[in-house]
Amino acid sequence: MGEQRQRFNEEFKQRTVRYIQEQTKSVADIAEELNIPKGTLHKWLAQYRTFENEPLANAQRVRDLEQLLKEKERELQAKDRQIADVEEQLAIVKKAVHIFSKSPRN
Repeated sequence: MGEQRQRFNEEFKQRTVRYIQEQTKSVADIAEELNIPKGTLHKWLAQYRTFENEPLANAQRVRDLEQLLKEKERELQAKDRQIADVEEQLAIVKKAVHIFSKSPRN
């Protein structure tokens, strides 16, 4: 037979969300600690989250933003390399056009 489904009252859900917001642990760690599925906690967060219970820069948010910044820096460096390559190609084409557009001397 299947496992009995757990039911939680609204107050428990709200207290749990407040607990998640006050911690520096990940949602997965808290889910394991409370023996509640991670997806359920994410659903509760979406439903009951209030930002006054949450520090402006929690550790996970800082890590996420640092990772995003690194990705954007890599993208920017790749685009800078592409621009340098295209500028070099353009300079070569300009020289070629200049050379071949000269009228032959007799």
